[in-house]
Amino acid sequence: MKEDILEDIKRAISSATRAIAENKELEVVFEDTGSSSENKIVLPQIKLDVNPESLSQLRGNADNQALRYKYHNQDTFKEYEPSGEKNRKIYEILEDTRIQLIGSKLMRGVKNNLHSLYEDKFKDKNISEISKQSDIDIEDAIDLYFRNKVSPDYLPKDSDKAISVWKKWLQSRIGDSSNSLLKNIYDQKVFAENVNKLINDLDYYDDQNTNDEKNQEEKNQNTEQLENNELDEMENQSSFSDDEASQSEEEVGYEETEMNIDQQEDDELSEFDEGNSENATPQYRAENSSEQILNEYSIYTEEFDEIITASNICEDEELNRLRAYLDQQLKSYQTIISRLANRLQRKLLAKQNRSWDFDLEEGLLDTSRLTRIIMDPYHSLSFKKEKDTDFKDTVVSLLIDNSGSMRGRPITVAAMSADILARTLERCGVKVEILGFTTKAWKGGKSREHWMQNKKIPAPGRLNDLRHIIYKAADEPWRRSKKNLGLMMREGLLKENIDGEALLWAHKRLQVRYEARKILMVISDGAPVDDSTLSVNTGNYLEKHLRGVIEWIESKSAIQLLAVGIGHDVTRYYKRAVTIVDAEQLADVMTEQLVDLFEESEKKSKSQLAN
Repeated sequence: MKEDILEDIKRAISSATRAIAENKELEVVFEDTGSSSENKIVLPQIKLDVNPESLSQLRGNADNQALRYKYHNQDTFKEYEPSGEKNRKIYEILEDTRIQLIGSKLMRGVKNNLHSLYEDKFKDKNISEISKQSDIDIEDAIDLYFRNKVSPDYLPKDSDKAISVWKKWLQSRIGDSSNSLLKNIYDQKVFAENVNKLINDLDYYDDQNTNDEKNQEEKNQNTEQLENNELDEMENQSSFSDDEASQSEEEVGYEETEMNIDQQEDDELSEFDEGNSENATPQYRAENSSEQILNEYSIYTEEFDEIITASNICEDEELNRLRAYLDQQLKSYQTIISRLANRLQRKLLAKQNRSWDFDLEEGLLDTSRLTRIIMDPYHSLSFKKEKDTDFKDTVVSLLIDNSGSMRGRPITVAAMSADILARTLERCGVKVEILGFTTKAWKGGKSREHWMQNKKIPAPGRLNDLRHIIYKAADEPWRRSKKNLGLMMREGLLKENIDGEALLWAHKRLQVRYEARKILMVISDGAPVDDSTLSVNTGNYLEKHLRGVIEWIESKSAIQLLAVGIGHDVTRYYKRAVTIVDAEQLADVMTEQLVDLFEESEKKSKSQLAN
């Protein structure tokens, strides 16, 4: 019975397809036999349990192919086909839309079937959740924009957001070109010419095959040639495999570079970060070289940057698994951990000279005043309160480099050391924050894609998507956030490192804290490296900015800054720094550095009191 119904459906679709194609001899098959013919249309196989929705999509597919048979000339299509993968996709989609618009204007039933087919195309693209341009491919965005100019009836449901994020940009680039397309949908040749004009007006991708992109770039201005040459040199050193990524960052990132900084005077107030308020830094007056560097540093876009807690990067189940792996690593160091934790705790607690205020009206009951209370229960001055010490009024921020060159033992030891310090300092009443910094992608991510849309403006500044990670907030107990540290063990997390902006971010977070003493400890394995940024700016662009940020913090900020370099000398950047050869030394060195800072602070306090 079902087989008979299925055969009826096939006959009906075949007849409709031949009628639309206006060819009674057209062969319509529902399974490709492998033989090719210009007089044949192959449709998907129809299942026995076909439902009305899938049947409508099947009819839409059949109508689309029939219209293509009638209104599309393959030779003309090939003649005007542009080069470049993205350009070809735009060309193909708009040709398909041209054919569908013709059919929809001629027959209402065909219009409904084609709309059902188009709806299915966006079924898995979450079109209703689109909030920015990068959430949808440009070829689909152009297609939606073009259809919307004809009539909203040709759009899938919930496509308003997708159109709104692209509309203004597309209108400014291809508004006139798209109007010309609408006037010539019945003439394939003129339409194809206009699509090529639209692609030129769009100027989104080079009019070149993807594999030949470098050759095209070499034909641009001398400035762009130099930038591409730098990229080629860097790509020769790194291909972004696990081992090679590490090698690239070491060879490129740690090369000694003498920097000549122009001493310019600039009395205007400027703000380093104009976009994301989370990343914004205070306004500076350009009076010295470090502040000039901050002012000269630019960011192409912050639209794709993110500041995210570790728990939002992956599911709890995976975090628990990663934390279990970290705990396994910690087991073999349990003796060392206990020794370091006890030593740090003893040294720090020894500095907490407890003192009290007496004869208070509220607070803790003063046991030495018990006789007074017995004799006069209404005596109000029988309480005491512990004085706050400078030591307790402290917050420490650990900023950990999460770049690809930290992969393996260094990042494991960094995570373990952060875990040790967080637990130990928490016992001593010191707040601890643990942060990480990397990028969301290799080679620029969505920022670079957006830059390519925007005519590849020269010297765009930082050109990658930042990812700043909060593993543990200062006010969050260690027990609640300990599993987050396991995220550092996650494969694929570690990418590029843009240290200067990460330092400013961590510094800003400390600035708003209420504690009197603020310590920022950076754990890194060298200089900042981001191939995307360095390929379109000067070779020392990120390193120069890092030096400016460090100099500004060390000379202008009350926050104490120290750094621990793993395997590479960071003393060339930081005044207070120590370099370790073996990652196993990290916890010990961090402990000693913190103790030294507290001792140094105690001496300063005594000196100030003596004066």
